[in-house]
Amino acid sequence: MPLKRNCDKEPFMVKIRTRFPPSPTGYLHIGGARTALFNWLFARQHQGIFVLRIEDTDQNRSTEEATQAILEGLEWLGLHWDEGPFFQSKRTELYRQYIADLLDQGKAYYCHCSPELLEKKRELARAEGRKPKYDGTCRELGLGPGPQAVVRLKAPTSGTTRFDDLIRGPIVFPNEELDDLVLARGDGTPTYHLAVVVDDIEMAITHIIRGDDHINNTPRQIQIYQALGKPLPYFAHVPMILGSDKTRLSKRHGATSVLAYREMGYLPQALINYLVRLGWAHGDEEIFSLDEMIAKFSLDQVGKSAGVFNQEKLLWLNSHYIKQSTDQALAELLAPIFREKGFPETDSGYCAKIAATLKARSKTLLEMAEAADFYLRDEIQIPSELVQKFFTSEILSLLEELKGQLSALSGWAIPEMEKAFKDLLDRTGATMKQLAQPLRIALTGKTASPGLFEVMEALGRERTLKRLTKALQLIKGD
Repeated sequence: MPLKRNCDKEPFMVKIRTRFPPSPTGYLHIGGARTALFNWLFARQHQGIFVLRIEDTDQNRSTEEATQAILEGLEWLGLHWDEGPFFQSKRTELYRQYIADLLDQGKAYYCHCSPELLEKKRELARAEGRKPKYDGTCRELGLGPGPQAVVRLKAPTSGTTRFDDLIRGPIVFPNEELDDLVLARGDGTPTYHLAVVVDDIEMAITHIIRGDDHINNTPRQIQIYQALGKPLPYFAHVPMILGSDKTRLSKRHGATSVLAYREMGYLPQALINYLVRLGWAHGDEEIFSLDEMIAKFSLDQVGKSAGVFNQEKLLWLNSHYIKQSTDQALAELLAPIFREKGFPETDSGYCAKIAATLKARSKTLLEMAEAADFYLRDEIQIPSELVQKFFTSEILSLLEELKGQLSALSGWAIPEMEKAFKDLLDRTGATMKQLAQPLRIALTGKTASPGLFEVMEALGRERTLKRLTKALQLIKGD
């Protein structure tokens, strides 16, 4: 073995190298993002290297759009890679060299069995109660290349293939349950297993951290390492992510694409924080910065049970990170959403003031943007039923006096506004309860909003007085 260690907190003899190898046949999904995060954290914790490899050998299903979405998703999450991206489609000649070496050493062979013949063999095996695996017909025939001939690994037929999983402990597979794995297809292209092993060898990957759906692939890949005479990396298989109904997470449970969460107004910090806790725990702690994750992450604390995706918990985390964000940072994130919604262009200072009033009551950026509409429209629409209920003749004189008080203010800060209100209420004998709702509707067109003084301060003197004037006109019937 290339490394000497007892647990992943001990020092290593060589530089740690992990990898994330997505297939560009779809977008970066939640499960893939968590796998990338665990690899990234492990590499960062040990001052190692995080490699990005695009496994695009399936040219019929791989797309440039999916590749770009994967890269964009990783960058948005802040999981920046140290090497790559490497593309398997550009490494075919390397894989062929490895296959040729295995053939030369007698550790692989050409198989001429047709797909039709193989299917008949599988049907017979199933009928006889045997495992439907390849029966080794061509194994010792010494055949050469031929039309549609595949190359198979000459795998051991007895004994066991075992590995010590860093999460699950020792795992053993009887070799008689495995068959002679295809390394190259009939058209000469390498198979997934061969390409993965060659890449991991060439890229000096020390730790393979991946989903537990790959456990059954591991003994086959170990046999390729052994045939090539190469030391094994360490394997760690993390549990899958389930939906709320305890079935495998899929589209029916909601969005599974990382970029879909960005579009819904989630912050990358929230999604990263949530993903790290799906399968990993550090006591009862729930909230971690990236630096804290790097310092505390350990494969020893990754559980064996599947994690259940909880949308409400993610929303709670997102609202926490929104509250913790600076007003200016939120303004920058909100600006493109405002543009997409067709709101008039506005300066970042005003956007920051808007964010300051809304962030305590918003779970997502999208929710915040929707709640900000009254700030951004030149003319707000007040529903007729609210006009009839709250814009009465009794409130007319009170709003007129308020407008006069506010117009006379030398500044436009909350303490000055509060004093103006107090003076008005003391002088007229009116209550804040009488004034608050008509004023709120005049300024926002809604019956619920952030605090009135915060709203007026954010709107500014000109907008506030303009909306008060409009309300007075509605009351008078002008």
